[in-house]
Formats: sequence, structure tokens, C-alpha cells
Amino acid sequence: MIRRTLIRLVTGGLALSFLASALPARAARPIRIKLGTVAPEGSPWFDTVARIRERWKKASDGQVRMKVYGGGVAGDEEEVLRKIKVGQLHAATITGVGLSQMSRATLALQVPMLMRSYAELDYVRERMKPVLEKELREAGFVVLNWGDAGWVHFFSTEKAVVPEDFRDMRIMVGAKDPDTEAAWKAANFQPVPVSATDVLQGLQTGLLDAFAAPPIFALSSQWFGLATHMVPVKWTPLNGATVVSVERWNRVPEELRAELLEIAEEEGERSKKQIRALGDKAVEEMKKRGLTVHSLSAEQQKAWETAAENAYPIVRGKVVPTEVFDQVKALAEEYRKKNP
Repeated sequence: MIRRTLIRLVTGGLALSFLASALPARAARPIRIKLGTVAPEGSPWFDTVARIRERWKKASDGQVRMKVYGGGVAGDEEEVLRKIKVGQLHAATITGVGLSQMSRATLALQVPMLMRSYAELDYVRERMKPVLEKELREAGFVVLNWGDAGWVHFFSTEKAVVPEDFRDMRIMVGAKDPDTEAAWKAANFQPVPVSATDVLQGLQTGLLDAFAAPPIFALSSQWFGLATHMVPVKWTPLNGATVVSVERWNRVPEELRAELLEIAEEEGERSKKQIRALGDKAVEEMKKRGLTVHSLSAEQQKAWETAAENAYPIVRGKVVPTEVFDQVKALAEEYRKKNP
């Protein structure tokens, strides 16, 4: 009897093994990437990561799936980075303000009035990418694409045209960035540290009188509704990037990474062209809604350049590493010599 029982157990086990081998292999669990951004839904930046999300899902046959939290739902950029560090989020589409918290070298691309055109920015950034991306990887992040949000202009609640007009105004700077705050003070401004998610409230309560931002962001965030005056000085191009934590990226199957990175870079380039084209359109749209744009004379333009240069001794070494500042400045000058 014992012998018959053993035979049944063995043959039953073989039957189960056969059935298991006949069933299709269980699909691996998808890699989920949660991305946070302050960019509101419907904005060009949000639309870019939404396209990446769909293309990644298709290219990976559902193995890599992205969830996007836009409009500051996941917090401001500092909070998004904190959540990435603890694993609550894994990626971010972030401005130069957030990038600077990972690598101070990235601020070299945003030194006020150091670069004068998009062509110059592209020339410098392309040559600085190896340095910047190495620093960001050492900080725990892989760059999926680079981008920008347009030229930063000055907006104010009252008419202001030249730097002197802004001296007594409380102007927004990123929260918890004392070095950048010191640079603004060196240029004789009155910076007030405020998170991007709190700017609208700051304008409503009188905490802020002015801010510096690209037109597209001023429009999409509705900040211009309270700061109805703008000076179209090209203060700096607002850089940005989409990044993912090294830890989460390493979970993506190695054979998929190159294709997914190529997709992200393609969408970044597409977004960059779109955003740059929309800058002037955003200004025209805000003018229809009550924005007053104050043009600059050559003398007034020079006053802004002087104000920016006054901050360089603080920016070089204190805000941006000296070697990186000098490298970016040299590249900008190199471009101008090649393209007089």
C-alpha cells in the first residue's frame, strides 16, 4: 500500500510539473516610475513627459510604466527631490532651481546675462553636458533629457523698467538657496525666498512685489494676473531637465535602456523647439489679458547688463564652482568669436 501511495505521489508530481511547463510563463512585474513636476497639466512640459510615458509603455511592451504627478501635486521641487531620495517618487521634470540642489555646476547655464541667444545656449550646454551629467549621476540621477523654459523676464505688480526701479521691490527667489539669494543681494535686489507653489499666494498677500520667470510659465501659472507689468530683458535662459534616480533606472532591463533614453531625448528636443516658439506667443496672450510690456532703450539694456555683472564676483566660486563658471564663460565667448 505504501508503494502504491508513493507511485501516486510521484506520478501526480510529474503531472503537475507537466502542466506547469505547458502554461505560459508568468509576466515579470512592470517597472513603475513615479514622476513629479511643478509643471501644470496641459503645459508643454507636462505634455512632454506624458508623451514619454506613452512611448515608453509601448516600446517596453508594458514593462516600464510611468505615473506623472503634475502641477505641484507632489510638492515643490525641493519636496519632489526629497521624495525621490526616500523612494516615494523616482523621477522629476525639474527647472534649474531644482537641478542646482543636485549639482551647483548646473547653475553655470543660468548666470544672468552671460549668454545672449538660444544658439549660444545650445553651443555651451552641448559641450558642458559630460561634466554636468557626470556630477548629476554622482548625485544619484540619470539625465533623460535637457530642456529650457524660455528667457527669464521681470514681472512686477507696479511699473518697473530698469534695475533701479526694482531695488525696493520684494522679488521672489527659490526657497532654501542662500547662495543664490546672496547673489541677488550683491546685485542690490531684495530677494524673498519662496517656493514656486507659493508665489501666487505671495503676490496676493503682498509678500512679493515681483518675480523673474519665462513668459510661458508666467502664463500657465497665472502669476501675471497679479504682476501685470513686464520688462523683456533676457536675464537668463531657464534651464531644466528630466531626471530619474539611478536606483530606479537600474531596475529597467538593460536591453531597454538605450531605446527609452533615445525616446526621452527625442521628446526633449521636440519640446525645446515648441517651447521656444511659444515664448512670444505667451507674451501676446498675456497682453490681451492686461499685461503691460515696457520696452528697453539701449541705455536701459546696459543698466541691466551692469546689474548682472555686479553679481559675478559672488556667483563665481560662491554660487557656481569657479572652474565651471570660467569654462562656461569661455565657451560663450568662443561662440561669439565664431559667430560675430
